[in-house]
Amino acid sequence: MFGIDSPELLVILVVALVVIGPKELPALLKTWGKWMATMRGMASEFRGHVDEMVRQSELDQVKKHLESSTGGLDFKSLDPTKEMRSIIQEGVAEGEKALADAKTSLDTPPSDNPPADNQLAEPDSAPQIAVDPAPESLAAAPEALAAVVSPTEPEAAVPPETPAAASREDKPKAAAAG
Repeated sequence: MFGIDSPELLVILVVALVVIGPKELPALLKTWGKWMATMRGMASEFRGHVDEMVRQSELDQVKKHLESSTGGLDFKSLDPTKEMRSIIQEGVAEGEKALADAKTSLDTPPSDNPPADNQLAEPDSAPQIAVDPAPESLAAAPEALAAVVSPTEPEAAVPPETPAAASREDKPKAAAAG
C-alpha cells in the first residue's frame, strides 16, 4: 500500500495518536474512510465511462470497416429463413413435376406411349421370389401321380403340377371311375 511497510505504518499511527489525540482519532479515521470510498466510487465510474467510450469506438471502427468492405450491410440478405424457404419450394416444385409426369404416364395407354431408345420396355431385373424346398412327403408325389395317370397316356404329356392341384384332379377321376 503506497510503498509503506508495516513498521513505517506503525510509526505513522503512533505519531497520529500523539498529534491528534485518542479522542479525535476514531472520528478522523471514519471521515477518512468515507472520503476514500467516495474517491474509489468516482474512479470506478470514470473508468467505466472510459471503457464504454473505448468499446463504442471499437464498434464504430468495426462497423465502418464492414460497411466499406461490403458496400453497406444488408441484413435482409443474411436471413437464413429465405434460403431455406427457397430450397423447400424448389423441392416441392420438383416433387409436383415428378408426380405430374407419373400421372401422365399412368393415364396414357401403353400402345400410345412407346418406350424411348434409352428406356427399356421391361425392368432390368424381375423381382425374385424365394421358393421353399418341397417337404419330404411330397417327394413321392410324382410316383403317386404316375399311378393315377392311365398307362395309355405318355408321361411326357403330363404337365408338372403342384401337389394341391394334383389332389384336386384325383377327386374327379376317382368319381368318374367309381
